[in-house]
Amino acid sequence: MNRREFLAASIASSAALASRAAEPARKLRVAVIGHTGRGNYGHGLDTMWLRLPETEIVGVADADEKGLAAEVKKLKLARGCADYRAMLAETKPDIVAIAPRFVDEHRDMALAAVEAGARGIYSEKPFCRTPAEADEIVAACERRQVKLALAHVGRYHPVLPVVERLLREGGIGRLLELRARGKEDSRGGALDLWVLGSHVLNLATYFGGKPLACSATLLQGGRPVVRGDVKDGDEGVGPLAGNEVHARFEMERGVPLFFDSVQGAGEKGTGFGLQLVGTKGIVDVRSDKEPLVQLLAGSPFLPGRPRIWVPISSAGLGKPEPLAEVKETGNRHLFAGRDLIAAMRENRAPLCSALDGRVVVEMICAVFESHRLNGQHVTFPLKTRQNPLAMLG
Repeated sequence: MNRREFLAASIASSAALASRAAEPARKLRVAVIGHTGRGNYGHGLDTMWLRLPETEIVGVADADEKGLAAEVKKLKLARGCADYRAMLAETKPDIVAIAPRFVDEHRDMALAAVEAGARGIYSEKPFCRTPAEADEIVAACERRQVKLALAHVGRYHPVLPVVERLLREGGIGRLLELRARGKEDSRGGALDLWVLGSHVLNLATYFGGKPLACSATLLQGGRPVVRGDVKDGDEGVGPLAGNEVHARFEMERGVPLFFDSVQGAGEKGTGFGLQLVGTKGIVDVRSDKEPLVQLLAGSPFLPGRPRIWVPISSAGLGKPEPLAEVKETGNRHLFAGRDLIAAMRENRAPLCSALDGRVVVEMICAVFESHRLNGQHVTFPLKTRQNPLAMLG
């Protein structure tokens, strides 16, 4: 090739590249896995993709015939599949949504999504049933470089970095402890720890770092849980017992985390959230609420002084929230979905990744393991990778 031919070829190649760059990016193909009657489609993990212009839904699977027909209509698809593995093979999606709330299918669905070649997975919480299952999912995702994000929607809220900066700057003085509670409704106790406690435990690791150790007790009707209390838990969580949980975690950043859940305690859902208690104030993170975070300034140990809760927005303390419809955006998983897409494109971990999910599963199982060992201090990572309640003596 002479110089003139080389220049002509270079110009043609550059023009082709420029043309491709000008074209809109291809929409990411999303396949949705649900299971009507066994957790359905979570809290909107099917319809969230209709609100993300970067994605298109190309398939849905549901083992329930009537549920599948309704979902095909809802998602405006031509048809669906009863077998999610067949659906994955046929559609070859970029992203797989694992939507059922029931936990017992999550491991198999995640591994199938990885083997089918998906580059991203968005999974309903809880992540899976045991640390062993989490180990399998993490290893599979790392082997294939798949980005898995979990539906702990609070973790994606844009106010969290603002709160972290407030803590760093001494906004509540010295941080003394983290206090978390579940919804404490009819699920109060161990099921609450799994289903709703997973949200607040995940937030606690954001502020407190990784867990180092745990000591805990499970009660059933006011007495310690024994082997005869253990049954197969609701929502596919596996062996379960206890309508009252009291746990203490030692955290990486030097402050303890307390988690408590008592069935039917107080008004429904009022305690559901995380409080960061400092020498000069309390930061309150309310799950499922907006504003998500508020500050009560002043020492929490001096009663009688009039104080008010001040909202914290993504713009700062006491400032109006500049993001329109921030609650809807968060609760509809749009912050999370956008972060997963960005993580795939930037080759980084999602804000709430498979590794974060494994930490939460270990924290829950650490509560059971400590109780099994009569309240003994257990350290992380857990030696037992199964559900300790299955081994309760």
